[in-house]
Amino acid sequence: MNFSGFLRTVSLFLLFSASQVLADIQLPALISDSMVLKKSAQTPIWGRADPGEKITVTLASQTVSTQSDPDGRWKVIFNLEKSAPGPFDLIVQGIAQKITVSDVLIGEVWVASGQSNMEWSLKLTENAKQEIAASANANIRQFTVKKNPSVQPLDNTEGRWEIASPETTANFSAVGWYFAKKLQTELQVPIGILHSSWGGTPSEAWTSPDAIDSVPDLQTTRERQLAQVTEYPLRRKTFVEDLKAWTKKHQREDTPTPDAPPFAASDLSTQDWVKVQLPGEVKAPGLAEAGAVWLRKEVIFSEAPSRAPGFVLPIDGFDRVYWNGKLLAQTTADIFPGLGFVRRGGSYTVPRDAIQKGSNTLAIRLYQPVAPAVFFGQPALGNIVLTGEWLAKTEIAFPALPPEILATAPVAPPQPAERQYLASFLFQGMIHPLLSYAISGAIWYQGESNVARAWQYRTAFPLLINDWRRQWNQGDFPFYFCQLANFTAKNSAPVESPWAELREAQAKTLSLPNTGMAVLIDIGESDDIHPINKKDVGERLARIALARDYGKKISYSGPMLDSATFENGRAILTFKYADGGLVAQPIPKIYPVRLISGQTAPLVRNSPRSELEGFAICGEDKKWVWANAKIDGDRVVVSSAKVGAPIAVRYNWADNPSGNLSNGEGLPASPFRTDDFPAVTLDVKY
Repeated sequence: MNFSGFLRTVSLFLLFSASQVLADIQLPALISDSMVLKKSAQTPIWGRADPGEKITVTLASQTVSTQSDPDGRWKVIFNLEKSAPGPFDLIVQGIAQKITVSDVLIGEVWVASGQSNMEWSLKLTENAKQEIAASANANIRQFTVKKNPSVQPLDNTEGRWEIASPETTANFSAVGWYFAKKLQTELQVPIGILHSSWGGTPSEAWTSPDAIDSVPDLQTTRERQLAQVTEYPLRRKTFVEDLKAWTKKHQREDTPTPDAPPFAASDLSTQDWVKVQLPGEVKAPGLAEAGAVWLRKEVIFSEAPSRAPGFVLPIDGFDRVYWNGKLLAQTTADIFPGLGFVRRGGSYTVPRDAIQKGSNTLAIRLYQPVAPAVFFGQPALGNIVLTGEWLAKTEIAFPALPPEILATAPVAPPQPAERQYLASFLFQGMIHPLLSYAISGAIWYQGESNVARAWQYRTAFPLLINDWRRQWNQGDFPFYFCQLANFTAKNSAPVESPWAELREAQAKTLSLPNTGMAVLIDIGESDDIHPINKKDVGERLARIALARDYGKKISYSGPMLDSATFENGRAILTFKYADGGLVAQPIPKIYPVRLISGQTAPLVRNSPRSELEGFAICGEDKKWVWANAKIDGDRVVVSSAKVGAPIAVRYNWADNPSGNLSNGEGLPASPFRTDDFPAVTLDVKY
């Protein structure tokens, strides 16, 4: 090989080697095709590359360059205040790579977060078919953050931007959709929704560790939860090993069971079986306390179910479940997750073709090496509740052991709560990846999972809002939230209400700057925690944003109590946000029970001669009675012949009230109380 050939070979080798060493430029999932960026003077674009690599980014006729830091991170800031809406290409250029992100719009970007009522998809709501069919709008786009609880803060997430169309909007957050649609219609600018929500989750899961640890009660719980999660794998492994050794030493090992044991057969005589009541200990006279015990119950289907039903079996113990004589599922000691484990669906689901019209036999074999198994909650199959009387029979009875030996038996560790319920895990995995994105504000629908701890929500909810604002480092951005809708059974007498206390905690959060509350006390359903009317929810949130952030002259809040005075046996109330005057809305003859299936019920009025429904009053004895209430100009006058000297008034203070006070714009009044009597949730902690 001549010298020039040698040089060419070396050059090719060096080029090839360099291409192997150079890392690809990496953009977060948020920075991707069809994204919507906020129209602002401080709009970041960020990513990763080789340490020290020069990065050049071009967007909307602007070009900005930077150099990645020693960890490979880089960020550039664009001034998009005067930018057109697009669409544009975003071009990211490194030393040896160019990435083009296409169809980028510039407009308004809102975070939509919370639990299931924010997660609830458009396809499951009122008039869904018509709404989805007419949903094509290239100026509305949603990015749905993948569900991902994490013990560590994550910088990236999975997901993609989707353009609103009949092919995509069925799975959009319904609240996010109606909010975005209202804004886009009024503002005529692109609207992006960053949707990050998870059903059933408490606010503490969405709050950062630093914020949680600033409140001693919450810090204690977070540390306990974290210890359970980190220590659990070793504790469970040790338990399984110790149990095997203990049962072998004391000759209490289980014996193999045939696939179709006679105890599970449908045609078995049960004359010599004993009765047990569940939930509770599987214990009855003549039944072995340790060994192998069988349970049986007849399950009747009047017709074939529309879908395969799943079990809910809260059992502390080891089980084999049989349906009509055939093994369905099992949880052995080797795979038992721990105390508090509920078998819920999955392999514990009965195939539709295995269900007979009429009588079916459910049989459960419980291996009990130490003591009786415990049903610590209500067993069920689909909508069929399986509480009450079961039949039981002993298959294997282990001999009794002295108490001192029984005391040496290994105890299973508690099963940790699922990670989405633990303090900070959702913040770390589903909010932290969004913190570099420029946003216009946040909308929030959550609180149902905090109802039992409503008083503590007075601390937890403002904590979350202040935390997000600090973490995003974009000032006191708008944070608008939903007050919980009415839910559960109606009451014929005034009662204390955790739901009302949670709504009060939400209303008190309005003391934070730049917050707003959509009152939903008129759209709920007594038997469905997920009202199908999400249009009013999204549009009421949008009204707040349009009035507060975009200069629209519209009413955005229903009446809220301003003052209360007591004189001559009456309470006289005045209100803020009585736009268009105070109004007594017509009281319907029925109320919604479960609208997705068309269920309603007759509405029985508590104050049938009153212009306004939902008011209660009390005197010094603190005994509440329903009151008569009427609108008197810009006031509401409340009284009752049963209370000569009233000291306090409540309105819509119930889980599922029927009040009818609104303003002239049709926005309902927020529930309230004038008293400060001790809350029923005062001592309930996270």
